Amino acid sequence: MTRYRFYTATTLDGFLADESDSLDWLLSQPVEGESILPYDDFIAGIGAIVTGRSTYDWVLEHEGAVEGAWVFTQPTFLFTHRRPAAGREGVTVVSGPPAAHRAAIEAAAGGGDVWIVGGGGLAAEFAREGMLDELFVSFAPVTLGAGKPLLGGRFDLELLEHGARGALLEARYRVVGERA
Repeated sequence: MTRYRFYTATTLDGFLADESDSLDWLLSQPVEGESILPYDDFIAGIGAIVTGRSTYDWVLEHEGAVEGAWVFTQPTFLFTHRRPAAGREGVTVVSGPPAAHRAAIEAAAGGGDVWIVGGGGLAAEFAREGMLDELFVSFAPVTLGAGKPLLGGRFDLELLEHGARGALLEARYRVVGERA
């Protein structure tokens, strides 16, 4: 069964990025030791990726994508209302509610999991439609006061596992559902 997973990091006050979409707060953290969910283990189970436009643009700008290429090998669904200037191999541009694309996303995942990459608003849309099973978050010892929120909305979570890696506290949660 395909699981939808949101693997991310946040500040202690619950922001994924600052108001300028910067992740400097995260990239400056000392990280050593073993994670409770090592990235290599996590990504090995991912069959498809879902991302929003802000995260997509940030990745292209900061991760050294080659012209015309995308940084992930998994099929990717870009949720956006603004078409990107140039297409990328393996990226399907979509809009509308996540449930409208569920069959295509799961078919592309080929039995693997789906990673919602960045975008707390997009992750919340998936959660509201019952399409977010797990949240893995690393908490950095930083506060920003404003920025892009971790998960827009009101949701109940069940703690499954926790630990520490360098300066980061890590927690893995099952998404129980939206709060009334």
